[in-house]
Amino acid sequence: MATAVGYTLPVFAAAAAVAALRCLTEGTCPSAVTLALLNPNRCETFTIAQGACLDPQQALAITYSEPSDPLDITRQTPVWAWVTWADATTQPRIHLEGGGGIGRHQATGEAAIYRYAKLLLTTNLEFYCPSDRAIRVRIILPEGAQLAQRTSNAAFGIVEGLSLLGTGAIAQPLTAPEQLEQYLAELATKAAQSSTLVFCIGENGLQVAQTLGIPPQLCVKTANWLGPMLVAAAEYNTQQLLLLGYHGKLIKLAAGIFHTHHHLADARQEVFTAFCALAGITGNLLQQIWRSPTIEAACQLLAAKAPDQLAPILSQIANRIDERTLAYLRTHCSTPMGRSLQVGTVLFRRDRQIVATSQTAQTLLAAISRKTP
Repeated sequence: MATAVGYTLPVFAAAAAVAALRCLTEGTCPSAVTLALLNPNRCETFTIAQGACLDPQQALAITYSEPSDPLDITRQTPVWAWVTWADATTQPRIHLEGGGGIGRHQATGEAAIYRYAKLLLTTNLEFYCPSDRAIRVRIILPEGAQLAQRTSNAAFGIVEGLSLLGTGAIAQPLTAPEQLEQYLAELATKAAQSSTLVFCIGENGLQVAQTLGIPPQLCVKTANWLGPMLVAAAEYNTQQLLLLGYHGKLIKLAAGIFHTHHHLADARQEVFTAFCALAGITGNLLQQIWRSPTIEAACQLLAAKAPDQLAPILSQIANRIDERTLAYLRTHCSTPMGRSLQVGTVLFRRDRQIVATSQTAQTLLAAISRKTP
């Protein structure tokens, strides 16, 4: 690879697919392919690990994912593309499929190949596909199903594998200092315009904020950098701060964990089990909650076995997040501002439905609603 930056999975899928198609059209597999990345609008060259024609009708090529984040679970995972000739009279010129290891939407069974990935694949494949031919392209992630078990994909309805996700070619390193600098810059800009801010934990948080009618100029994306972002908000004289995130992520704050990347700390099941025990859940049900694979699954279990308990427990967690956040600010702020900052927490589940709102968050949401035209 000509550059040290990292790239998203769709880029490596496209590189493998182009190499496999060139196997069919040229007879041998290229050692590298050049892609038009679209976002950013430039071309880059990518190494192909292996490739060959299986017969005159089909070819397979393999590359390896190289994201920029050293903690990214897809680092060096193989990406396969299997390309076959198809009937141009009955099929579209480029037909994309998700093979083994590509996640599927649980509700529809559709492969989790998103807009940018589709556009990147079709744009680059069309350049090499003969105008009178059609191809079927199947993307395969041999390690995808196993790697997906280490993600929260299932919590958001993606099962059996990983998504070909991303809005661009460059992989943003969510654990890298450069990424934090970008978030802090956005925070500084928006804090200068408003004393009320909403921290949105990831893209899902931004989407929920939109459904709540929260103005975009108040929303700041934080990813996993909650601790330094909170301190910066306080030191920028923010007076009201709403935390808006998936309950399986924000629950870590209730245990005082303020960098939420799972490689660094993960006590989600322990925290939820502790709150259930404090609420009086005992015996076999508590053991089942402890063994649940995700917070989503634990909540579903509790809703089925003790339906009156779930909402109060989640509310207690939301209020505890407020308390731990304020304690964190008192400890880490170099100015008194953190002591006067109001912090509220809103938790939502995988379908982006809100499941808990702390007492302070209710006040903040009402204030935001009054200010919004």
